[in-house]
Amino acid sequence: MGATQNGDSRYATAGWAGGEQPILVVDRYAKSYGGRRAVDGVSLSVGAGSVFGFVGHNGAGKTTLIRSIVGALAFNEGDIRICGRSVRSDPVDCKRVVAYVPDNPDVYGFLTGSQYLNYVADLFGVGVQERRERIAHYAGRLGIDGRLGELVSAYSHGMRQKLVLVGAFLHDPRLLVLDEPFVGLDPEAAYELRTMMQEFVARGGAIFLSSHVLDTVEKLCDEVAIIRRGRIVRVGPTEEVRGDESLEQVFLELAREVRNG
Repeated sequence: MGATQNGDSRYATAGWAGGEQPILVVDRYAKSYGGRRAVDGVSLSVGAGSVFGFVGHNGAGKTTLIRSIVGALAFNEGDIRICGRSVRSDPVDCKRVVAYVPDNPDVYGFLTGSQYLNYVADLFGVGVQERRERIAHYAGRLGIDGRLGELVSAYSHGMRQKLVLVGAFLHDPRLLVLDEPFVGLDPEAAYELRTMMQEFVARGGAIFLSSHVLDTVEKLCDEVAIIRRGRIVRVGPTEEVRGDESLEQVFLELAREVRNG
């Protein structure tokens, strides 16, 4: 699983796996809370140039796995590798090539939008000229370029979402981890984000997308995994997973099978 293709020359960083190596590999991942398995034996991979959809009901284990992928949550068993490196043994190096957009854009309210983006750029070592160009580019596309001088505390939820998205693209990561990225976006910004995602994977990046909007997942994702009660119940190319039905119909049928079983 995990469609792969060669990335462009910007990703030929010394010491990082390239070529056909998947950008993200989750290998028999398990996480327990108080003796209860929240996620059990999950394996999947995401190749360069692909968007991977990860869907499931609330409490199925999506956020648990996502937080472990981005290095925010330790886990009990298995491994997670990004560009061939383990998040266990090389957590800092892995974080350098990952960008994470959580489902709740909780940004420092005492900063202006510009200060927040410069803070992100400093964390990832983005040069002054590069950050200026990228901030202007992405903030302009998402329609917040004229609001960056304002305090984040004055932003609406949608504006905070746009700000966090600009920050995610700012350091040109290899892997984008997006948890409900379209929530709060107006139609124009949602369209721009879809276009930005398509451009990102065309450059050789990979996207791990979690969303309850199954129609969006079906249209954007090359592959998809459905998780129920901490286990993967269906995974593969999107067309194969949904068959002759919509992804929403498949998801609902699986939910009924679990309830009736």
